[in-house]
Amino acid sequence: MDALASSPSGLSSQQASVRLEVFGHNRTPKAPSTPLVLRFLRHFHNALIYVLIAAAGITWWLGHPIDTAVILFVVIANAVIGFVQEGRAEAAMQAIESLLPHKAVAFRDGEKVTIDSEALVPGDVVFIEAGDRVPADLRLLEANNLQVQEAILTGESVPVDKAIVAVVEAAALADRASLAFSGTLATAGQAKGLVVRTGPNTEIGQIGGLIAGVDRLQTPLLTQMNAFAKWLTLLILLIGSGLLAFGVFIRKADFTETFMSVVGLSVAAIPEGLPAVLTISMAIGVRAMAGKNAIVRRLPAIETLGAVSVICTDKTGTLTRNEMMASTIWIASKTFDVTGEGYAPIGELHPAPPDSGFSEKAMDHLVRAAVLCNDATLTEDSGNWIANGDPMEAALFALGCKIKGDGDALRIEHPRTDVLPFDAAHRFMATRNRSESGSVVYAKGAPEAILSLCSNATSPDGKPDSLDKEEIAEAVRQLASRGQRVLAFAYSETLAEDAISIENLQGQLTFVGLVGLIDPPRQEAIDAVATCRAAGIQVKMITGDHAVTATAIADQIGLGTHGGVLTGEELETLSDIDLIGAALTTNVFARTSPEHKLRLVKALQSQNLIVAMTGDGVNDAPALKRADVGIAMGRVGSEAAKEAAPVVLADDNFASIASAVTEGRRVYDNITKLVRWTLPTGGGEASVVILALLLGLTLPITPIQILWVNLITEMTLGLALALEPLEPKTMDQPPRRRDAPLLNTSLLWDIAVATVLFAAAVFAVFTYTLDETGSIELARTVAFNTLVVLQVAYLFFVRYLHGASTTLQGLRGTPAVWTALAVVVFGQLVVTYLPMAQGIFGTSALSPKYAAIVLGAGVAGFGVLEVENPLTLALKPAPPSMD
Repeated sequence: MDALASSPSGLSSQQASVRLEVFGHNRTPKAPSTPLVLRFLRHFHNALIYVLIAAAGITWWLGHPIDTAVILFVVIANAVIGFVQEGRAEAAMQAIESLLPHKAVAFRDGEKVTIDSEALVPGDVVFIEAGDRVPADLRLLEANNLQVQEAILTGESVPVDKAIVAVVEAAALADRASLAFSGTLATAGQAKGLVVRTGPNTEIGQIGGLIAGVDRLQTPLLTQMNAFAKWLTLLILLIGSGLLAFGVFIRKADFTETFMSVVGLSVAAIPEGLPAVLTISMAIGVRAMAGKNAIVRRLPAIETLGAVSVICTDKTGTLTRNEMMASTIWIASKTFDVTGEGYAPIGELHPAPPDSGFSEKAMDHLVRAAVLCNDATLTEDSGNWIANGDPMEAALFALGCKIKGDGDALRIEHPRTDVLPFDAAHRFMATRNRSESGSVVYAKGAPEAILSLCSNATSPDGKPDSLDKEEIAEAVRQLASRGQRVLAFAYSETLAEDAISIENLQGQLTFVGLVGLIDPPRQEAIDAVATCRAAGIQVKMITGDHAVTATAIADQIGLGTHGGVLTGEELETLSDIDLIGAALTTNVFARTSPEHKLRLVKALQSQNLIVAMTGDGVNDAPALKRADVGIAMGRVGSEAAKEAAPVVLADDNFASIASAVTEGRRVYDNITKLVRWTLPTGGGEASVVILALLLGLTLPITPIQILWVNLITEMTLGLALALEPLEPKTMDQPPRRRDAPLLNTSLLWDIAVATVLFAAAVFAVFTYTLDETGSIELARTVAFNTLVVLQVAYLFFVRYLHGASTTLQGLRGTPAVWTALAVVVFGQLVVTYLPMAQGIFGTSALSPKYAAIVLGAGVAGFGVLEVENPLTLALKPAPPSMD
């Protein structure tokens, strides 16, 4: 109060007005938006596109409108596709704004008034009650049974109790019980608090600042493609300029004819159809992933999923069900494990009573305490059980139903006649219920609070016995070491019929037992973690929960904690260099803040690892944006998390990530096949033009014919590669590194082989036909069709990355391959035999003899490729170590 020059009666209107000028409005800053026109024009900002636009302008100037139209069609189509698929990162900031309430109840001029939450300033005194969103960061002045759901900030799966007692200054965010944070939800009780931070200075506002300041990384493939585009552009310009000068100044050839030949070279070398087919390939993968509950919001993320080498996952709601469940019962020195899933009232006790020397009466006391001293209920909706009320009380009600059947019937049979509500000050709840003998008092709460009220304990036969507090304390420690939240239960059948109070409960209760509750892991998450690790993908848990709880869940899902558990407090002491080592060797990080998650993602990325980050809270949004693939939870995830992430899981299931990675690997494999098919065939086309210009020969293929091959044929056959199914050995391959080169030794060898093969075959059939017939149109038609047939042969050659293509399955093909082949054959027949098309493309009809030559060249080309295939496999780079 003194530091903020305030008082319990709040600020005056004049003070608030002055502070509003100083601190600004209580809202997060809006990210600047990019005009639609500029967003569209950005898609033309590419070196290859500049070359194509320049070529289109010059071909128009030289009087070749058809060439110009085809080139411009490719350029514009590529820009439109990219513009439509683009997502907006600014939406994450808007989603955070939606968490802030519009109104707040505060003291102004000594009176309680309702004001716009944006008008709150440090020093204001505000009121909150159950159902309210906290309007700013508050230091609590009064707290009456206040519970706040802070999962969006801390990852805690249940509401936390708040109190006015101060905590240590270095306390983790989740341990600051005397503060209530902006954007969190009050689920129970009432409170009065002093505003200490507003707008961008609040915890949630600082996260908004982190999101705005985080650069979204470009996907590895697009980074490689952009670098390749710049390199290819420079190479094309150098070769083209050199050939143009060589033809005009040394060979004294006609400028227009030579320039059109250079345009033909550019068109042959530039993979015009590649951007469109890449987009289509990724779009097909997006549709397939949607069927597996993974919604891809930004198209390039699809290929990155297939390259993921580390998955950093939140715990609550991702690996776990985000539902509390009674997991263990300790009663009369015996421990029982409870089976079941979430809130479903279906499960068993192991070992199940009656047991040797154990009476069901002892368990009856605990069941009645769990069900009757309880305000929660359960409802079923299409097979899903939903908690109404406190999650832990709902789990206790489900426990009672598992053991004794209908909990609602038990409540009707033993109606409540009095209640002492839970309060953070005394940390327990008590009720009086009617019973067969008159009435009975049941109590539940923190073990130490319940034990302080007890004078004896329940024995195995259900009768009162001596109280061994040390044994009970050890049982509490054992359950807590398994990551469980522990509640104790007691009862009394001797209390008088006066109102329940703390005073008349002292020493009057009989201790019954303990129940350990936990947010259980999903069974499918356990299987998914095993699948990911078998595929060479590291899985790391980064949570805001306690270290003990995180360790317990990690052990249950098979994640392991061989590298220990690091807390946020320990991470604070690590330098960036030391953090890299910790990030690589540690699997579990607990009590982390948004800044910690962001640092961990950056540390892993610094080692050329491709990182996926999952999460559902606002606290996850900065790391989701920074990660190579951010994966948000669709059901319980905050809007900020969904907008920051390019992938959203519709079922909030970690197992869906494994399916998405599998699909991503299929997509990336197919993109790899597409690149390995496009670049060598493009190199082969370009070699034909280069040889013709260097040797002063007539072009075997005209620029318009090359455009047809690149745009129509390549897009059709490339689409067939985009639809290839998953290869059996794909998930056995280790993840690729971020710095894995696009042009590796194997691909360069493929380009060299294709260059020689295509040039030799095209010139051979062109020269032979020209010598035989003297018809330049027929010779070009044969060469033109030979080029297409060679591309088809090359398609079959690259269909398998992890095995041989000359198998029965490989030669059989797929429906997509044969459909594409049919389209290409039909297109070639039209271009070759339709008179109108002959006039445009300069072709002539082929006789059976020359058609057989074309087909023979394709078969021979495939044979050559298969003969050299062992050398290609030998040159294939070994998978990089992930150690």
